[in-house]
Amino acid sequence: MRSRSGQLALAALALALGFLVVVQLRTQAGAGGLEDLSAGDLTTLIANLNTRNQQLAAEESGLRTRLGELRATGTQHERLVASIRDELSKVRRWAGLDPVQGRGVRITIQGPIRANGVNDLVNELRAAGAEAIAIEDVRLTEAEVVADLPDGLGVENRSLDPPFTIWAIGNPQVLTASLTRVGGIIGRIQVSQPEVSIAVAPQDLVELPATRRPMGPRSGQPRL
Repeated sequence: MRSRSGQLALAALALALGFLVVVQLRTQAGAGGLEDLSAGDLTTLIANLNTRNQQLAAEESGLRTRLGELRATGTQHERLVASIRDELSKVRRWAGLDPVQGRGVRITIQGPIRANGVNDLVNELRAAGAEAIAIEDVRLTEAEVVADLPDGLGVENRSLDPPFTIWAIGNPQVLTASLTRVGGIIGRIQVSQPEVSIAVAPQDLVELPATRRPMGPRSGQPRL
């Protein structure tokens, strides 16, 4: 709406400038037949023309100033809208509302890992700057956690049977370094669960779906 109003204001100012030019031309054209005027009349006419020209010049200057202000405001408005859209995009990515793609990592887990180990991996990815995370085809938000079930693991309405994959979008080098550093999360998991194997591979393209969870108040409990 503001962009449309700004365009209309600019158009109105352009028309006003054109009108001033036409008025000035007609005023000057109307000064024909000077041979019939007395010296006093000519003096008065010249004074009036000079006054009118000064008025037109002042009005034109004011209009040009206003035009510049509107253009500057329009530029600032466009930048503000772009900034808001960028922030909204980040929020929607974090909330899992939109499918996303980008560079990232693939984490392949084999062996009888426990739920707390998977959740620790997910938390490490978030701390390292992951923009979006999924386990298999389940997009993770703050409302989803992996839970221990009698026959294995589960996240949302899906059971997880090793081997399974965690996908994350973010800087591949940063995410890989955070996960595999000496004394890091993978090392700690494999010390406490030596039968578990965890492999991290950078990816040029990771595509993640949107969450299937409807928006609403957080329950604080996984849906299983």
